[in-house]
Amino acid sequence: MDSHYDLVVIGSGPAGEKAAALAAYHGKRVAVVERAAQPGGTMVNGVAGSKTMREAALYLTGFRQRKVYGVGLELEPQLAVDGMRGRTERVEWLLSRAVGDNLDRHGITLVHGTARLAGPGRVEVLPPQGPAFVLGAEVVLIATGARPLHPAGMPFDHRDVLDSDTAQRVDRRARSVVVVGGGAVACEYASIFATLGSEVTLVESGARLLPFADAEISRMLAQAFEDMGISLRLGVGHAGVSADPDGVVVTLADGSAIYPAKVVVAAGRVGNTDGLGLAAAGVATDARGHVLVDNHYATTAPGIVAAGDVIGPPGLASVSSEHGRVAVCHAFGIALHDSVDASTVLGVYSIPEVAMVGMTEDAAETAGEDVVVGRARFSRNARTAISGGSAGQVKLVFRRGDRRLLGAHIIGDHATELIHQPQAVLHFGGTADYFVATTFNTPTASEAFKFAAYDALSRTENRPTLTANV
Repeated sequence: MDSHYDLVVIGSGPAGEKAAALAAYHGKRVAVVERAAQPGGTMVNGVAGSKTMREAALYLTGFRQRKVYGVGLELEPQLAVDGMRGRTERVEWLLSRAVGDNLDRHGITLVHGTARLAGPGRVEVLPPQGPAFVLGAEVVLIATGARPLHPAGMPFDHRDVLDSDTAQRVDRRARSVVVVGGGAVACEYASIFATLGSEVTLVESGARLLPFADAEISRMLAQAFEDMGISLRLGVGHAGVSADPDGVVVTLADGSAIYPAKVVVAAGRVGNTDGLGLAAAGVATDARGHVLVDNHYATTAPGIVAAGDVIGPPGLASVSSEHGRVAVCHAFGIALHDSVDASTVLGVYSIPEVAMVGMTEDAAETAGEDVVVGRARFSRNARTAISGGSAGQVKLVFRRGDRRLLGAHIIGDHATELIHQPQAVLHFGGTADYFVATTFNTPTASEAFKFAAYDALSRTENRPTLTANV
């Protein structure tokens, strides 16, 4: 194996893989160091796993068909859990192999071992077997990702206290589950376990779910959760978790206690920077171990850049990939990616899904915009009725004066797919007229964009609000 490269990447998750591939495509000699047995990072062993759990739970329990056809399609609970685990492991293997194939296709050297910075342009690698060795590089990219935050005092060594990684490895349906947190990951797990038939309580210190989302969408998600049988305990302060040989206890700020079979704590993530030797190399980090970078993803040490979850939120695989590409372009002067997309989409793979792009209604008004909002309910959508999909809506936020789109917010089936159309409209500065003039296939969920735009136009023209499709 060669010992000197143009680029050495530490970590093979989305940021590391995409950065390495782009650099190699432009003629750079690249090595990727990965400590796990298989490449792919958290995207393969975390993100993809939880999303596969979601799809498997929906399929194996017949969740979408329960009210549509009135027949029981679900498997016996333990068979459903076994099937879900098997499918998750299969998908993780497939995606990890795809990452490995991509590295091979670009002529990238994959090195197995634990890496640390060993001086300017030097990365020391400790392989699973044998002595340590050093790789030299013109540029080093730190793309080691993040791991679940373990708040102090919570007994994560107990078998029934799980974080967002270990929750994927459940081997049987729990009678009851408490999910601590109200963000994207917490909402995803709460709905997955509820679909599997567990009695779920979601405990969140804040006043609402998904505090970054549009407030109306958050309320609709809360209602959907309650309709699924999820008990919401919002605005209750920080929860305490304790355990003993008899089980676990979740204690709320008001002194009340819940005694679930399992607890899932989704309290955010911290950067995977332990043991990298960052301080000695002059690489600064924040209190959560996230590497500090500038607009070009350069760290405080010359020749070292960082990208992906290791630099902090938003913690999205899609954004991490772009971090990596932009970092490499700036590091090597490649004229391709100058910055990360300012109109990034955000998707929450709960049941139902939530997706957003651009400004929320409240944010736009706070920014001084005179806004008009258009809505289209999926309950009036032909495709949703045919498929037996969940309720929900498309919400479009426009500037009143010129009808320019400022933001889009969707709750319902396939929201994370649908959101890319308004994202494109945001990119070219489009208006409500785009949606009105576009011909959408019928029946499709995408038709909702047209009717949401009509609804907004009716408000700008002082006409009666449109309550049905035009």
